[in-house]
Amino acid sequence: MHRPLTHGPTGRALLRFAMPLWGGYVLQSLNTSVNAFWIGRHLGEAALSAAVHANNLLFMLIALVFGISQATNLLVAQAVGAGQWRLARRTTGTSAGLFLAVSLLMATLGWPLAAPLLRAMGADAATATLAVDYLQVLFLALPPMLLLIFVAAVLRGTGDSRTPFIALLAVAAGDAALNPLLIFGAGPIPAWGIAGSALATLVANSLGLLGLLTWLRWRRVPLWIGWRQRHYLRPAPALVRCLLTKGLPMGLQMLVVSLSLVLMLSLVNAHGAQTSAAYSAALQLWTYVQMPAIAVASACTTMAAQSIGAGQWARVAHTARAGVACHLLLTGICIALALTFERQVLALFLPEGSAALEPALDINRIVLGSFALLGISNVLAGVVRSTGAVLVPLAILAAALWGVRLPLAWGLQPLWGLNALWWSFPLSAVMSLLMLLIYYRWGGWRQARLLNNGCLPS
Repeated sequence: MHRPLTHGPTGRALLRFAMPLWGGYVLQSLNTSVNAFWIGRHLGEAALSAAVHANNLLFMLIALVFGISQATNLLVAQAVGAGQWRLARRTTGTSAGLFLAVSLLMATLGWPLAAPLLRAMGADAATATLAVDYLQVLFLALPPMLLLIFVAAVLRGTGDSRTPFIALLAVAAGDAALNPLLIFGAGPIPAWGIAGSALATLVANSLGLLGLLTWLRWRRVPLWIGWRQRHYLRPAPALVRCLLTKGLPMGLQMLVVSLSLVLMLSLVNAHGAQTSAAYSAALQLWTYVQMPAIAVASACTTMAAQSIGAGQWARVAHTARAGVACHLLLTGICIALALTFERQVLALFLPEGSAALEPALDINRIVLGSFALLGISNVLAGVVRSTGAVLVPLAILAAALWGVRLPLAWGLQPLWGLNALWWSFPLSAVMSLLMLLIYYRWGGWRQARLLNNGCLPS
């Protein structure tokens, strides 16, 4: 259902839009955890390692495509805000064709290339054998997975975050239910082993996509492209160019973050297994603490983009202020709960009686507050990106992680020892916030344009 974000109280509309996004991120993380439980607990460490290798490879492939979905969301939101529904349909059709072509290409090439790619990642023989079975089925699941991401991005661009959340809830529930059934088999259903977990993902996403499309067709949503509107599926070169130039930098942000985490983990691993276990447990907790800020930032991008399309620049500024307030409220609650129950929560990710629990508590107390600062940066970056200014937020993120956090974590160890690793988080968060505040206040992002400025046809 189309829910314009250009009317009504800003804070209320933003919070209503962000909450389903938050729920969706939680569902995705829980679904990953459930899959890891069945594989790791029942198929062994080699199978879990295989799944981790396969998922890391898939994440890198999806990251850039996910950026294009973010660009689709941005373009649709600006067009909807401007009342240019024909342009919104052209964007939707071009994006649909692009997503379908890319996903089919990945699925076609991924099946024969699964083994060589895993060898290139350095997976050992036992892990690679299992990972190939798992990854080949995951590649087949890419078309419905990516098309679900695309449809969700379009719906959010129109102001509807509730329908994608319901679809994601159904997919997550189906995936969780099918995992044990397809891994171990039952009655006439054969046991697929680790490939059964990937098959569960394929079936759940395919049924979820089919159900969502059926629902949208029945509801006659404004951007539905039926047989009579099939000409919208022909790619428009200007739109393709805009989706790539705006989407690839947003996808690169995911790679910048993930690669920095890999390098940080290598610095942590140098201090022994106990430190590594403590850091890994803390990372699990931080994943959930960061989700409200990510959801609010995404909501700010869509809401500000609709406001820009409608020419409501005062509402863009209100969106930024409301976004910071919503983030501080939601993330503050999460941080307070995390500190109150940190011992119990961190213990869930460690063996019973683990000596890594106390170091994990120390790490958590140093780092946790930095996510309040990082969240403000995320919100401001989300508002900035709403105009199409995507390169500077990417540069600031890269500078904060690769120019501040990682050098401090490595270079300050002679002075601060192990604590240099943990203090690099709040110090880099401060630098990121300062850079984004300066750019938000004095940068040229307000002059960036997508509509009627050469990037897109009017």
